Amino acid sequence: MGKLGKSQRRRGYYFVGFLGFMFQLFLLTESTVRRQNITSSNSRPVHLDILDDQVVVDNGLAKFTFSKPAGMITGINYNGIKNILEQRNKETNRGYWDVVWSKPEDPGDIYDVLQGTHFRVVVANEDQVELSFTKTWIPPVKGTKRPRDDNSLPLNIDKRYIVLRGVPGFYSYATFERLEGWRDMVLYEGRIAFKLQEKLFRYMAVSDDRQRVMPTFEDRERGKALAYKEAVLVTDSIKDTHSVEVDDKYQYSAENRENKVHGWICSNPATGFWMITPSSEFRVGGPLKQDLTSHAGPVTLSMFFSAHYAGKPLALTFKEGEPWKKVFGPVFIYLNSGLDTESTVSLWQDAKEQMLIETESWPYDFPRSGDYFLANKRGTLSGRLLVRDRYTRIELKTAKFANVGLALPGAAGSWQTENKGYQFWTQADAMGYFVIKNVLPGTYNLYAWVPGLIGDYKYAYNIIIKPGGIVKLGNIVYVPPRNGPTLWEIGIPDRTAAEFFGFRQYGLWDRYTDLYPNEDLVYAIGVHRYQRDWFFAHVNRRLEDNTYVPTTWKVLFNLKQVDRTRTYTLQLALASANGAELQVRINDEAAKHPHFTTHLIGYDNAIARHGIHGLYRLYSVNFLGNLLQPGKNIIFLKQTRGKSPFNGVMYDYIRLEQPPPTN
Repeated sequence: MGKLGKSQRRRGYYFVGFLGFMFQLFLLTESTVRRQNITSSNSRPVHLDILDDQVVVDNGLAKFTFSKPAGMITGINYNGIKNILEQRNKETNRGYWDVVWSKPEDPGDIYDVLQGTHFRVVVANEDQVELSFTKTWIPPVKGTKRPRDDNSLPLNIDKRYIVLRGVPGFYSYATFERLEGWRDMVLYEGRIAFKLQEKLFRYMAVSDDRQRVMPTFEDRERGKALAYKEAVLVTDSIKDTHSVEVDDKYQYSAENRENKVHGWICSNPATGFWMITPSSEFRVGGPLKQDLTSHAGPVTLSMFFSAHYAGKPLALTFKEGEPWKKVFGPVFIYLNSGLDTESTVSLWQDAKEQMLIETESWPYDFPRSGDYFLANKRGTLSGRLLVRDRYTRIELKTAKFANVGLALPGAAGSWQTENKGYQFWTQADAMGYFVIKNVLPGTYNLYAWVPGLIGDYKYAYNIIIKPGGIVKLGNIVYVPPRNGPTLWEIGIPDRTAAEFFGFRQYGLWDRYTDLYPNEDLVYAIGVHRYQRDWFFAHVNRRLEDNTYVPTTWKVLFNLKQVDRTRTYTLQLALASANGAELQVRINDEAAKHPHFTTHLIGYDNAIARHGIHGLYRLYSVNFLGNLLQPGKNIIFLKQTRGKSPFNGVMYDYIRLEQPPPTN
């Protein structure tokens, strides 16, 4: 039985680590990592065994057991490990799909693991087995009402699992459906989840710079609960590998565009378990939406929709009678292995290579659901995005590396909170050219944002994609918000607060009080540097009695002259807001009424959950020059909601614009 890369699509060795390149090369050529190209001619056929209460699929590389008819993944036998999943857990708590939802009239959360009630074999041959586990909702008889305590989920669910010949792993996808006339509901979260054997899987990898030996569930139980329920201070690790540290699953969140592969490694026998999500088209909220990946447990997830880092705007709210259908996935659960003495680097690198293979193979050609669109049923859109900015040297320039996407019709920027349809995104090249491939048939708006520029672009007309169709837009032009030349700016307009001081350490909201014990942040234009002197989040001040009060930040700047009769503009771009109200006052901190207020905004919770951004917001604050004066000026930024440490905003970028030239 071969090791790493038993897929029939495996490619050559993948070498990483510039410091250890020669060493890695030696190890690989000496077969420290053994690869075997499996083809349909020399791999074992896929075997299906249907029993009374379970279904077993074996392709010679791994064996997968599913409960019948519930459709839970109860066992994964691979690389000599009888069951990779945690056998101490119930069969409904090992590998499963689930949702969190509520009834609008009774908004408490309802948890459902989507247990199927009917099983059928969709495909069964030597090269492929596809299984279907369905759950059907039966609406009440017309004229009758269901009892208030009826928690049956008003969705039809079809969970699918696919095992291919010569592929070490399996694919899973599901169709969620509502029919006309069904009762209203709110969906908060949907995912596929796996809980692995804790005694075996201790090393977690989410990205190149976020991977480590993780604390155990028992370590967390022995630890100290912190301000947020998911966060625990590990103080007494059983194996002494985690003496004092904070563990919080939100430390390992990732944006949709980056969240393509993550998982766990067992050191003996050297085995990797990986969640590969080859496309984000079925995820909600667009490419910047953040969500959970893997975390202590050990747990690995593929999140399809949630309110994380956005709050209520990302909840899927269905009015009574509203129909809906959507396919989530397929995702690929990939298994790899190596010699017991092998470093974790090779398993992780191989998983990343497999991720590239999967993304290049999208859309797959093997799912048999009629709701899944194959490549020949999809369309393509191409064009070139240019930028017109009157107050730069070049009036018309390329939208270099712009993010361009298709989503359901809405206002500019509405893709951030769009949650019922599909989204298709790409990145333009250095000249602004873009191609969006494999788009499902439908009517869309074209959206974009450009690194280094504020605001959102929306193409003026609907885009209609037909099966096999090609839409060519040619040149299109984005005019970013701007009313006049720049007087000064703070930060980089990239929709995050990553360029500012601090981030991704538990409790940084209280570090603000330590850094500014006597007065709030003061930032002088031309003197201070935002990388060092602008805190990453505008949070509240902690008092000695552990209560919190609002804070007011000051931006100091000098003007040589002021046109008192004309309009100045403060461009205020926020990367996140959580239960906050940001007020702006100009040269008068004691003014009874602010010159501008956002009013109450935000449910992002990014401050508490280690997210450097939530939803993007842009405010263009216009005011007359009579509020300014030659010489010293101060803009006061006050976050007025002081109830908790988590009320606050993160700034993306601030710019003061002077009136445009009169000639």
